[in-house]
Amino acid sequence: MIPTQSSGTRWAMLALIFAVRAGLGFQFQTVGSVGDPLAADLGLSYAELGTLIGVFFLPGLVLAIPVGYAGRYVSDKWLIALGLVSLALGGGLCATATGLGPMMFGRVLCGVGFVVGTIYMTKVIVDWFAGREIATAMAVVVMSWPFGIAMGQVGHTWLAASIGWEWAFATAAFHSLAGAVLILAAYRPPATPPATSTATAAATGTGMTRHEWKLVVLAALVWGCFNAAFIVYLSFAARVLVAGGYGVLEAAAVISLASWVMIASGAACGHLADRTGKSDAILYICLVVAMVSLSLLPRTSLAIPVALAFGLIGMAPAGLIMALTSQAVAPERRAFGMGVFFSIFFLFAAPTPTIAGWLYDLSGDPFQPILLGVVMFGLTLVANVTFRLAQRARR
Repeated sequence: MIPTQSSGTRWAMLALIFAVRAGLGFQFQTVGSVGDPLAADLGLSYAELGTLIGVFFLPGLVLAIPVGYAGRYVSDKWLIALGLVSLALGGGLCATATGLGPMMFGRVLCGVGFVVGTIYMTKVIVDWFAGREIATAMAVVVMSWPFGIAMGQVGHTWLAASIGWEWAFATAAFHSLAGAVLILAAYRPPATPPATSTATAAATGTGMTRHEWKLVVLAALVWGCFNAAFIVYLSFAARVLVAGGYGVLEAAAVISLASWVMIASGAACGHLADRTGKSDAILYICLVVAMVSLSLLPRTSLAIPVALAFGLIGMAPAGLIMALTSQAVAPERRAFGMGVFFSIFFLFAAPTPTIAGWLYDLSGDPFQPILLGVVMFGLTLVANVTFRLAQRARR
């Protein structure tokens, strides 16, 4: 029986992907939330903690493009499930680690699952929604990442303080394993459109045109810089508040406000862009707010409104950026294009936490890494402008 592509089915698949993709953010946030007790137990510096955060993205540097090819031979459903199992195995290894080496290996294993899951969860949503409410759908699915992070900012911190940092990794591993079971049981692909039929894909191959390469690289730079800035916020913003007099749990709760509110604001931002067609103007306004918010973070008396502004406005355009992928590559080359896109993204995401941790070790000031985040948001704006110029030049 050929699966239908009804509106109800599309939104049901979006809800399913949102639920399981939240596990990626939940697993990623483990180190950032339990960093202090973890460092105390294993004797780590902040640069080493930053490396543990960033190594989560390291496999993407070498695996993203091969994983994009894998879609020609293995179904999206099975690739997503395998990615989630890898995340679960890596989280379980981290939960039992007694030194930096095993912890690093566990994070790399998590990173392998993150690469596979991210590429194919994104691909299936583009397949379901291409040409119809794509900015809204991408905004919703992208917001599953901060939703998982927000759960981790509060939940992992509480688990570490109550029963030990190991339980943060174990809980995240269980979520990923449950997600794999759910995908295998409930996911169904969209009806294959004529443009992406097997015959067409075989005739076209996976090789992108020169223009597609240019657009994919530029779109990846926008996404990479944007996420690098967000990772810096997640990793060091709470320490800025602690330095200003906040308690550890109180600081984590305040910083997590941004992740909670951006879940709703991201979807609203995508819907507004679909309705108005002004996605670039919306993006630029949001990026300016993000830079101002991070710059005001040391004013701890403004911590709550700053966190809310950062989440409600600054991080709202994530879905608009991800929607660039649907404009960069033809449908029959989308899986390979996603591999290229995420390979470049990981090139930015992997080293940023290590650089931020090094700045913290060097200066002793947690605000120095935050300034790095401000710079990355500025580069996001420049990269998006360049993407649009490349599109217009082609036309």
